[in-house]
Amino acid sequence: MKNKKLFWIFALSSAVYFTQGIEGLPGQGLFYYFKEALHFPAEKIMFLGSLATFAWMVKPLLGYIIDHFFTKRCWIFISLGLDIIFVLFLGLIQMPVVFLVLLLAANSASTAFRDVAADGIMCVEGKNYQATGRIQSIQWISVLVAGLFTGIGGAFIAQNWDYRVGFLCLVPVYLLVALPAYFYKEERVEKNYSSLLVDLKRLFSDRKLLIIGLFIFLYKYAPSFGTPLTFIQRDTFKWGKMWIGSLGTISVVCGVIGAILYYRFSQKINMKKWLFYSVFLGALTTLSYLYYTPLTAVVYDIVYSLLGMFIFIMVMDFMARHSVKGLEATSFALLCSINNLSVSAGNLSGAFLLPHIGLKWLIVLSALTSFLCLPLIRKIE
Repeated sequence: MKNKKLFWIFALSSAVYFTQGIEGLPGQGLFYYFKEALHFPAEKIMFLGSLATFAWMVKPLLGYIIDHFFTKRCWIFISLGLDIIFVLFLGLIQMPVVFLVLLLAANSASTAFRDVAADGIMCVEGKNYQATGRIQSIQWISVLVAGLFTGIGGAFIAQNWDYRVGFLCLVPVYLLVALPAYFYKEERVEKNYSSLLVDLKRLFSDRKLLIIGLFIFLYKYAPSFGTPLTFIQRDTFKWGKMWIGSLGTISVVCGVIGAILYYRFSQKINMKKWLFYSVFLGALTTLSYLYYTPLTAVVYDIVYSLLGMFIFIMVMDFMARHSVKGLEATSFALLCSINNLSVSAGNLSGAFLLPHIGLKWLIVLSALTSFLCLPLIRKIE
């Protein structure tokens, strides 16, 4: 790559997102700890997972801090240092569930700071180089490549040790991310520390941004049924931990293909039309889970991973292109927070509805909610 700065932008974005992906390494061990050691039901596991990711719902606040204090690069270093401390505690100490969830939430918050800082760099530099879609494709390819390790590696750790080993394996990864962060040279801009009200007015009086935010919430909202499917895989299909992890790895490979395709076509597609098509595609794929067998489970994971990643990056690129100049980290974080809030709302509503209406009607309801965002598509520029 001829442009040295652009190279380090890609390298840093890739490293930060690879780290986010590899942070899922203890995930399978945690799931089996909650399910098989503590005997928690699916809805309780879903609820605890939502609590641990609370910081991702206040990303605009993190974005505002990052936009106005220090540099985005500096926040990446701060996050890496905190994460090393948190995973050492999680890996070395067996603790009660309350403290475990609190520490998971702290680790998640630190990761959210690093994510927002990297996304701020992506928005600023991506718009400068007209490469927001390509940078995000690289980011999510990195997440998925990390998923190749977390699928098999997480299953191996879960089968032979426990979740704490997974956390200890993250320490060297955090240290390696510091390398591209050191070589990326961020242009310093003068910080305005007394413009909070002005900035809030800019954000919340921007009609286009508000419409996009509402669209993102409705587009992403759907009562979740992912955890019950894992219960079916384990208890009904009698799949082993290694096979579940291997299937996740196969899905990741397909997701990488979807991300590569978006990298290739990101500057050519009609985003508004694709958003419209994806609504109907999402409803159809959701309904297909009414017929869930060992064979279709494999087929769904492979096909939907490819399509889902293409559409996912398209939506993220859509949000990055509409970030507000001078408040890139804040505005993009606001849209991402709305996205995460919608996903968390879907998890919580799925956990609440599952014992009342059952899995079949939960899937039907989830498919129907796909159409809530349709009226807003025509209002998007």
